[in-house]
Amino acid sequence: MTDETTKRAAEILAEHRESIDRLDAILVYTLAERFKHTQAVGQLKAKHDLPPSDPAREALQIARLEQLSADASLDPDFAKKFLNFIIQEVIHHHKKFQH
Repeated sequence: MTDETTKRAAEILAEHRESIDRLDAILVYTLAERFKHTQAVGQLKAKHDLPPSDPAREALQIARLEQLSADASLDPDFAKKFLNFIIQEVIHHHKKFQH
């Protein structure tokens, strides 16, 4: 490899890393916004004595995410695991409101 090729590779790597950092920030802020809404849902459920979990809704969301994942060329199994993790965390928060 020439010095110029190595330099260009380092520039491309830096560009990718900047994009990754920006996307990580978007993910964090998006999750924070999502959890603001799920917290409101949890409080509403507690106020109206509704169960913290809604298996029918969760199944629809997982199916929807699997389709979105396929459309986005993201591994649907990974997306499903990710959503299941989020759902379990939301249910945990909702249960806290029940007490």
